[in-house]
Amino acid sequence: MRQIFVDTSFWYAHAFAGDLHHKEAVDFLHQVPAPLLTTNYIFDELVTILRYDFGYRVATEYGKRLMESKICTLVYLLPADEEKAWELFCKYDDQDFSFTDCTSFTFMQRLKIKEAAAFDVHFEIAGFIRLPFVSLKKQ
Repeated sequence: MRQIFVDTSFWYAHAFAGDLHHKEAVDFLHQVPAPLLTTNYIFDELVTILRYDFGYRVATEYGKRLMESKICTLVYLLPADEEKAWELFCKYDDQDFSFTDCTSFTFMQRLKIKEAAAFDVHFEIAGFIRLPFVSLKKQ
């Protein structure tokens, strides 16, 4: 069954009307092509960034909407995902993958998810398909 992973970069673009990819994110969520999954690490990263950039109220309101979402399932990583992520993080010193990126990659590999709703080129570098299909420069 096709599933799509959703990255922090996508949620951020959706939350922030001033983001370069806001329209693509909004349009994508109006026509979701498959079930969406995100992880507790993505949730953590997102609400932290939203709080720093826009304040507590924005972070808690968007976080609450995401937690109650009917279109995206929030999944908690397994300890094995974290262990494999650490191995990836240590292995790829030639890339600037964050540890959260690596948790996403191992989660996607475990569930055999090939596509990520992401505006982060790291997903493409790691061999995944980025959605929505937009022309992106390295960020």
